[in-house]
Amino acid sequence: MNGLMMNYQLTLPAILRRAEQLYPHKELVTRLPDRSIHRYAYADFVSRAKKLAVALKGLDIESGERVATLCWNHHQHLEAYFGVPAAGAVLHTLNLRLHPDELSYIVNHAGDQALIVDEALLPLYEHFADEVNLKHVIVVSESGAAPILGTHTSYEELLEGADTGEFSYPELDEEQAAAMCYTSGTTGRPKGVVYSHRALALHSLGLLTADGYAISEADVTLQVVPMFHVNAWGIPFAAALTGAKQVFPGPYLDPASLLELLEAERVTFTGAVPTIWFGILQVLDTNPDAYDLSSLRDIRVGGSAAPEGMIRGLQQRHGLRISHGWGMTETSPVATVTPLPSELREAPEDERYRYQAKQGLPMPFVEIRIRGEEGISPWDGESMGELEIRGAWIAGAYYESPESSEKFTEDGWLRTGDISTIDQHGYMEIKDRTKDLIKSGGEWISSVELENALMAHPAVAEAAVIAVPHPKWQERPLAVVVPKEGASATQEELISYLKPRFPKWSLPDAVEFIEEIPKTSVGKFKKSKLRERFAQRAPAGG
Repeated sequence: MNGLMMNYQLTLPAILRRAEQLYPHKELVTRLPDRSIHRYAYADFVSRAKKLAVALKGLDIESGERVATLCWNHHQHLEAYFGVPAAGAVLHTLNLRLHPDELSYIVNHAGDQALIVDEALLPLYEHFADEVNLKHVIVVSESGAAPILGTHTSYEELLEGADTGEFSYPELDEEQAAAMCYTSGTTGRPKGVVYSHRALALHSLGLLTADGYAISEADVTLQVVPMFHVNAWGIPFAAALTGAKQVFPGPYLDPASLLELLEAERVTFTGAVPTIWFGILQVLDTNPDAYDLSSLRDIRVGGSAAPEGMIRGLQQRHGLRISHGWGMTETSPVATVTPLPSELREAPEDERYRYQAKQGLPMPFVEIRIRGEEGISPWDGESMGELEIRGAWIAGAYYESPESSEKFTEDGWLRTGDISTIDQHGYMEIKDRTKDLIKSGGEWISSVELENALMAHPAVAEAAVIAVPHPKWQERPLAVVVPKEGASATQEELISYLKPRFPKWSLPDAVEFIEEIPKTSVGKFKKSKLRERFAQRAPAGG
């Protein structure tokens, strides 16, 4: 016997229609390239998203075809987030920090038919333009005006020529593709992940839950996470679903610019990778009274593990609540969050901070498990193994990549490549990536735990720990440290700082001081570059 409920399709146009009906008066704010502020209402946004959908069909973009974006965070990019899927096409956000060779590979592999590109990013596009075969290049001008662009199409002219009267909300199948992103390609070629309307709609609902991001109509969100990176963590979709005011920083992601927007727009919710919050913490520590951030109720951090010291610094010194999450391109991306368990809310402060530094509980309709050398591991907080995941918004395959089937188990779980533990409360903690875990004399050493401890030292701005070859122990940990400006520490001081928290055999043999740690296109430490740099370093220690 089947249920007798309506077959209501979960799609992005349904979110757009809700925004139009319930929140037409709510505001969207963008910092433009000239640093001026552009404001308009959800009613304007919906109208322009509809015009984009109509215009794309007028350009003969057919259902299922891919429309790429090469843009910073702004209101036009939000229009593409909804206008492209409303045309029945697939939104494909391109990472503007990638090398042109990688971008051309991704555009060709995805089969992109059109590109929406910021005027300021045209030089980047021109580096790979001859390597791709796009039908249309649509340029978002810096001034918002319609420039003369030769063979290119002006975004504003395209919208001006479209009639919203020709738009009707499409009756899409919720399993139809809505968007796609490519993995960072840290292990081989980037792989395409294709998100269905259903997955993005359910992911948005998950972010609205109290134990998720708890985004509501009363919130003001600042979109720091790049909109080219894994659907901007899904925040634009979720904010539109609930009618939250949205603020976009444009290309200005430096601490001072972000702090100005946080204060001026009375932002209540935001999120970003740890490197952003390290920069903000340093500014606040230097001048703690410079900004009024009293409106900010919640900061989310993801992309890589946030050190407990950073969490403590923001919370204890500046009253800013920060909590962890975890996800991947393959998980849409938010898969786990860190609400403090009710039984721990009266626990000692150190234990509460320890939980805040974990990656947390799986979201509703997401399941996790750990697979060790002897099979599925118990949830005891000690047993380590590779994290496996399945759920309503987890990828089940890669786009046109049959060779990647080894990323999935025989019973259909995604192998994440993260070495983790799960404790008795169900809290997951990333110990390392499989490629970054250090095996020394038969013992596994977590580079992440050492890094987080080092970055709690008052003289350390950033720290990465890598494996270097050792003739006796196979591998030994080497710490690579960027000192804070105006501060210093010796190798001996830093290793002594770690001694109370780690067994002797897991301590770094040495510390190298450098000016900057190389990072990936999404702000994670690029340890492969450090391993190359220090591969021939003479072994130290015993």
